[in-house]
Amino acid sequence: MYYPFFRGKQNELITLRERAELIADNNICPIIEPVKANLSSLKKTVVMLREHNAKFILIVTPQHGELKNNTLPLFDELIQKDLEGYDNFLLGYIANANSNLIDIKDFIDEYNELPIALIHYGFLKGKDLSDVLLSVSNVKKHIFIENFSGKLYQKHFTGSERILIRDGFIKRKNADHPTNEHFSDLHVTYVEEGMNGFGDFLIVGDEYMESGGPAYAVAIHLTYLDDEKDMFIRHFVSDRTNTPTDPAGKFLEALNKLKIEIESDDSPVFQSPACEEFKNLHTKAHFPGLGYVKKLSMIHHLELIADYLGPE
Repeated sequence: MYYPFFRGKQNELITLRERAELIADNNICPIIEPVKANLSSLKKTVVMLREHNAKFILIVTPQHGELKNNTLPLFDELIQKDLEGYDNFLLGYIANANSNLIDIKDFIDEYNELPIALIHYGFLKGKDLSDVLLSVSNVKKHIFIENFSGKLYQKHFTGSERILIRDGFIKRKNADHPTNEHFSDLHVTYVEEGMNGFGDFLIVGDEYMESGGPAYAVAIHLTYLDDEKDMFIRHFVSDRTNTPTDPAGKFLEALNKLKIEIESDDSPVFQSPACEEFKNLHTKAHFPGLGYVKKLSMIHHLELIADYLGPE
């Protein structure tokens, strides 16, 4: 099963709503870290996922954004209302370097009637945590963030489903992106890693930012599979990269490169519905905004992996 990790910003949540049916039908279980105190968009998203009977993990201990250290609204406004009686979601608990073993155990005990996914994000005492978990039964998944939980740490946790999350997106200035680079082979190799599932941070990456700065260059990111099903990412970067002016014109420069690529006979890029939308934008010479562009790239990534995995 595929576990994409979403931060609960506007375009990430819209992506989940617009592809809720795809998620439900194709063995995809999104992990959602809420980062906005205004929960209206998140509520719409979980309701839509519930309507399609989709699996998902809702993190209730976010480590970023406006809800950090203030999780009561998630329980009061979502879990006890919109998700009451819904069996297809799990509470996500992030165990990082600042987490306390007693707090983790208290949380698991307090919500012992709900399934929990422990998200291992830099917690330092793996052996102690695994010993504590011997006496509980509601921790159903261990999710390891690869850069924050090594193989020795992972070995402590057995008996529940194990998922490995790899960040395949390298953050850099848009102008510095190469044309192509490797993204991940985890969708092929996760079983060899001793895992039951795999995940990533889509084309956004793990690093959290409230908002981006001025776009000196505009880049469109599309993941694709080669003949061996290894995954790469193609960066379509605007020609102009020296000033923050004319983002619409720069988007069309990048979009023209994308159109040439996906319409070439030997292109490895999956012809997803999101690619069709990119082509429609090119035909109309329309710039929908950088957030919309990021959303389309995320949707393409979901559609690519759904095509690779096939229906559940």
